[in-house]
Amino acid sequence: MRAKLVTGLVRTWSDAERSVERVMSCGYTRDAISLVMSDGERDQRAVGGNAGAAADVGGAAGSASAALAVLGTSVAFPDLGLVAAGPIEAALAGAGAGAGGAAGGLVDALVDAGIPEHRASIYDSGLRQGAILVGVMASSERDVEILELILEYAGAEDVRSESSQRRPYDSFI
Repeated sequence: MRAKLVTGLVRTWSDAERSVERVMSCGYTRDAISLVMSDGERDQRAVGGNAGAAADVGGAAGSASAALAVLGTSVAFPDLGLVAAGPIEAALAGAGAGAGGAAGGLVDALVDAGIPEHRASIYDSGLRQGAILVGVMASSERDVEILELILEYAGAEDVRSESSQRRPYDSFI
């Protein structure tokens, strides 16, 4: 199976922390996890303004530092007004370099990352309202379903679902 990106919007930093912690507890590393947020949102969330220090935190870190560890390797995209880390970062890098209009650039970049256009528009709107986009590259079809449930349970909205059949994996959450 080709890796599939599972995404959802969270409205609070604590929901982002909870999402990242739960995903990492399933064996995913920060390299498979994406966080996308506005520049201003990251500045508010970085401990003492030093998100880079969080990059030294280990993979089994607690929730407060797990999300910051993902952000520790983030890249700013001033043309888009965003900070991104993880697999979505590469798609944004292409959009940031040639973004004619910031909104079109972000939606196009999210589509390039594998997110359907209608969902990318929803994510664009949410990011502009201060939400945080959480994404995980699922390593199996079964993990797609588990990750969808994990993100929903952690408070994510608009979770992208390609699965045709939902299964009750609540015991894994």
